[in-house]
Amino acid sequence: MQDDDADISPSRTTHTVRNGIALALVAVVAFSTGLFVGGAHSGSSLLSTIPLLGDGLDPTPDQNADLTDFWKAWNTLDANFVQTHASTTLPTIKEKIYGAIKGLTESYKDPYTVFMPPAEAKVFQENIAGNFGGVGMEIGANKDGLLTVIAPLKGTPAEKAGILSGDIVLSIDGKTTDGMTTDEAVKAIRGLKGTTVTFVIYRDGKMITIPVVRDTIQVPEIDNSFDKATGVYSIALFEFSGNSAELFDTAFAAFKASGSKKLILDLRGDPGGYLDAAVNIASHFLPEGTTVVTEDFKGKQENVTHRSSGTADMPSGTKVVILIDQGSASASEILAGALHDNSVATLIGTRSFGKGSVQQLIDLDSASLKVTVARWLTPAGVNISEGGITPDINVNRTQDDVRASKDPQKARAVQFLTTGK
Repeated sequence: MQDDDADISPSRTTHTVRNGIALALVAVVAFSTGLFVGGAHSGSSLLSTIPLLGDGLDPTPDQNADLTDFWKAWNTLDANFVQTHASTTLPTIKEKIYGAIKGLTESYKDPYTVFMPPAEAKVFQENIAGNFGGVGMEIGANKDGLLTVIAPLKGTPAEKAGILSGDIVLSIDGKTTDGMTTDEAVKAIRGLKGTTVTFVIYRDGKMITIPVVRDTIQVPEIDNSFDKATGVYSIALFEFSGNSAELFDTAFAAFKASGSKKLILDLRGDPGGYLDAAVNIASHFLPEGTTVVTEDFKGKQENVTHRSSGTADMPSGTKVVILIDQGSASASEILAGALHDNSVATLIGTRSFGKGSVQQLIDLDSASLKVTVARWLTPAGVNISEGGITPDINVNRTQDDVRASKDPQKARAVQFLTTGK
């Protein structure tokens, strides 16, 4: 959701779904303040919505819209459609209206702007609540609109089965993903613990079939370590949950206690989470009032700038490297962009995913409408949705490297921190 948390502003009455609401976390990831679904959330209630009735939404017909053809089609179908299969049922008036709204929504050609009829809306709410089994990966639409794995989560069935960041999902249990929304994909992937879902993915010019057994997902949040030989301290964030900021506080205190002045912040494969967590973590590095990220509404409403609270307790003289890759999305991109643009950190790795839009979730009776309402801009004005965050030093990590337990990206970070080049 875009409350990936980085997308929901606690000061608002609307439900803002950050990062691209289409990026959904296919796992059970219940946090103390809600569920991370993949985006950037603010940290308040993730389920606040805009009610349809009495909310001031404008129901006035657009006088410039000529609906003659629409009503011709409606009446022609009513008068002439003949059922040719016993299993075919005629749609109700409400179902026909939902179909029209869905077509209207799809005409905007935005993978994150989605209409969900009641059944799909219910599944979406269950996803948020965490009442389901999954495989432990986040998916989204890439720049070409293809269903893509943003990141398999560490230690989950997806990772263990061999799913990789950047894999293009061609089919789910034999059903093509062509034209499938991320929410529809999540519905197809979700299921009972112990059952199997089969993916056909496209990777390196080849199609690969990968079966994955669903489970209840326990997502790791943070890991930290100190290499005395090099003097480099590493903190790895696996997601931005409701308590990630508190966990980071503890890890950062351990970093300071180590006496190290060389820090690696590893955001690889981190699909995002709560905006508040990203802002609080950035505040360790940035003076009070420094811009972390801006929600740009392109003139439709006043922009919202999220700023450092000014903890600013990083030891003087500390050199910081942030590791990113195509699995770094949403809140990860916000944090990396903030520290980079404020000249605090050097970015090493590969280009991040580019999950940088903000959605509102509108309640239409029993149905729901997710609408992209803004985009994330880094302090330097970089639109995260347009290609993600580019590293200062580009270093790839191949699957051969992974299989051989080699990490050239981290090795390059250690080299940079210890030699300055």
